[in-house]
Amino acid sequence: MHNIKKSTSLLLLTLISLFAYGQQTSGPRLIVRGDDMGSSRSANLASIETFVNGVETSIELMVVTPWFPEAAQMLKKNTGIDVGLHLVITSEWDGIKWRPLTNCPSLMDADGYFLPMMGSNKNYPGLAITQNQWKLEEIEQEFRAQIDFALKHVPQISHLSGHMGSTGFHPDVTKMVSKLSKEYDLPVMSRELNQQLGLSGVSYDGPKATSAEKEASFIRMLEKLEAGKSYMFVDHPSYDNVEMQGVGHIGYEDVAMDRQGVTDTWTSENVKESVSKNGIELINFITLTKALPRSDPEKEKINAQAISEYLQAVKSEEQDLHSLMILRNGKVVYEQWFGENAANKTHVMYSVSKTFTSTAVGFALQEGVMNLSDKVISFFPDKLPKEISPNLQALEIRHLLTMTVGHDVDPTGALREKSKDLDWVEGFLAFPMEHEPGNQFVYNSLATYMLSAIITKVTGKQIMDYLQPRLFRPLGIVGATWDESPQGIQIGGWGLKVKTEDMAKLGLFYLQKGQWNGKQLLPESWFDEATIAQVQSLPAGVKKENLKVTTTDSDWMQGYGYQLWRSRHNSYRADGLNGQFILILPEKNAVIVTTANIPNMQSELNLIWEHLLPAFKD
Repeated sequence: MHNIKKSTSLLLLTLISLFAYGQQTSGPRLIVRGDDMGSSRSANLASIETFVNGVETSIELMVVTPWFPEAAQMLKKNTGIDVGLHLVITSEWDGIKWRPLTNCPSLMDADGYFLPMMGSNKNYPGLAITQNQWKLEEIEQEFRAQIDFALKHVPQISHLSGHMGSTGFHPDVTKMVSKLSKEYDLPVMSRELNQQLGLSGVSYDGPKATSAEKEASFIRMLEKLEAGKSYMFVDHPSYDNVEMQGVGHIGYEDVAMDRQGVTDTWTSENVKESVSKNGIELINFITLTKALPRSDPEKEKINAQAISEYLQAVKSEEQDLHSLMILRNGKVVYEQWFGENAANKTHVMYSVSKTFTSTAVGFALQEGVMNLSDKVISFFPDKLPKEISPNLQALEIRHLLTMTVGHDVDPTGALREKSKDLDWVEGFLAFPMEHEPGNQFVYNSLATYMLSAIITKVTGKQIMDYLQPRLFRPLGIVGATWDESPQGIQIGGWGLKVKTEDMAKLGLFYLQKGQWNGKQLLPESWFDEATIAQVQSLPAGVKKENLKVTTTDSDWMQGYGYQLWRSRHNSYRADGLNGQFILILPEKNAVIVTTANIPNMQSELNLIWEHLLPAFKD
């Protein structure tokens, strides 16, 4: 009896410890914000470097500045960067200036440049915005122009901020910017919102004249951050080179050296080590502003012990689970990352990418730029084979969505291996189509690539750029990347990387049938069609005659919708190689998300059905 009690106690302690570890990120959270990209080439290059090789998590971009075009090109190649629009109505430097995009005389000096200062400055008498009769309507029109221009060239912009306090120097301006923020669905970094989020500003803890002093003071600041709290640090990365040595104004002449110190500090190995040692989670602004609401299992009627038993079973079966997130009633009730994986890291999606692609198709249908019955050959008249078979002639968008193209086998591997120079669209259209479209399910990743290519053709935008204002921005998905084909088209069928919570957001979007924060972004009818079994399905790469499983035992034989698999227990899922799942359980009002490296994906689902499904109480 004593041994039984001891074993039970040890098990209970293990379960509690597993649950507690997964539920909370115990360390501090820190936004490292780099301002003024676009103002110089030096700032452009340093902004990218401090993000890619350093600790910076958000870049604030100015669009009225001379080096904005280059900045936009850089950000197009680095879509994983979270970008804020730095709204500008001042031009402070003596040797370089910028003008407004609109006619706003109350904000301009005699030469047509923005006034240099926001507040009174003895070195620039009478040249501050607040010393002149600025007009609210002119600030609004200028901000609107900057927002529209920025979104046109940098679709990944996720929020607004103010250069030199431009968005909050007067209550009327604050109110107007708040209106624009809601209109464009771009949260603004304001004092009020930061307070609501519990976001505190921090600065160097000590002297900061040199690179060495900055690094030491930055590390001291890191060491004083408190667990469970959120902070933001703001500075301006750049380089000490001939370009920046020409930048400055009276009272701030050592700009080049000062900003080189920021770059050095943010890319310092000592700083990175301190971030890790102090358990600091580096986050971006949207992680806070558009996070899913949190709750706990008991409040949402989930058996917490069952979650722990599931994790024990995963460990016992040596499944390489990378992350787990469980939602019920629209709230995250459990989250955990394993090994080197983390909440702020993106993960390869493999074929979960397909569901993001089909969602883009849903938006394109809603906007009337395509129809399910459109013939695929109509989009690529210059890429057709010499002879167009009746089956190819009959191929429609709906057949791409449902994997009923008519191919006898998936052409993806064969075509990708054939030649690096092969145009994927041409190769797909020329591949033998033995069956009439719509009659036979064959898993076909290149069919999803065709959907991406069609969206790019009809909208003039890459699929991720197309999704930014329609899906990513409303849901708060930032930092995504998507691999491209040799022809420069985002692949669609694979190649997407997003974070675990981004997957959860898409799952909740489907569970709620297109509703998000009280708005119907996509009609319910799309979800009614997309999530049912449009066609009988088979495991990828398997033909009927080679089946070794039954419908009762396989989650790959429940039917296929629009780039979604039906699953047992009246569920459906987005599904990616080696155990990436967005599992939607309508009867439980729940979503289960996993990232993993588990080749036996049926075994992974079996454990979910065995342990997690019964955890949802009615």
